[in-house]
Amino acid sequence: MPDTHLHTQPAPPSAVMSRRARTEVTVVIASLLAYFGVRALTEGNHDDAVRNAERVMRAQEHLYLHWDMELNRTVVEHSAAITLFNWIYTWGHWPVIILCGVFLFLRFPRTYYRTRNAFLVSGGIGLVIFATFPVAPPRLMDIDVVDSVTRWSNSYRFLQPVSLTNQYAAMPSLHFGWNLLIGIAMVQVLRTWPLRAVAVAFPFAMAAAVVITANHFIIDAIIGGLLATLGLAVAIWLERSPRGRAVYRRLVPVRSPPAPGL
Repeated sequence: MPDTHLHTQPAPPSAVMSRRARTEVTVVIASLLAYFGVRALTEGNHDDAVRNAERVMRAQEHLYLHWDMELNRTVVEHSAAITLFNWIYTWGHWPVIILCGVFLFLRFPRTYYRTRNAFLVSGGIGLVIFATFPVAPPRLMDIDVVDSVTRWSNSYRFLQPVSLTNQYAAMPSLHFGWNLLIGIAMVQVLRTWPLRAVAVAFPFAMAAAVVITANHFIIDAIIGGLLATLGLAVAIWLERSPRGRAVYRRLVPVRSPPAPGL
């Protein structure tokens, strides 16, 4: 007589991890497709982007935040300093986000999913802003600044060719905002003070880099930080809501493995 009390064996941890990894790859691809779609919408709006950038510059003058050009001119006179900020701008964004994201996914899934959701929320709002309010960066304006990344560094254009990037997505600066989210996540999980100090300092170094290299206005960085913080607040709210917790339990292990020595 057949056994009617057979129980389905749970999926092995490796299979669960593989399924989650495939889900994350799908999310990333979908996000990139959304980004390129918005780029197509704003690609031909150079005149609108310049006019909006002029509005941003006037707002900075009223708020006494118009130090962009002076910072750029001062730092580009020092080759070692501008090389450092070019390096931070180029290698401190996507390479750092990817490495930290993989680390969080493998070791601290709760923090990873919260941070990922904050990326999605802030990125979704950012895409709407990029499409409806395109803003040219300082380096594309007829103002006295030096595009230091283009002039002295080939790495960034190799990592993100002009043909694959939105040139009019200066407002808000998710280049800074997303580094801020990664910095917050790493501060939460790291155990040693030197590493936590680096995690705290790095987003602020990126904020300086995006302005000094003439890729963003100061207000762009401020709005990017506020938008990232809003995304994190929404992610935490979703995580703690009853419906969100039900989904969360299926996606994230009850306990996250510790990271001794970090």
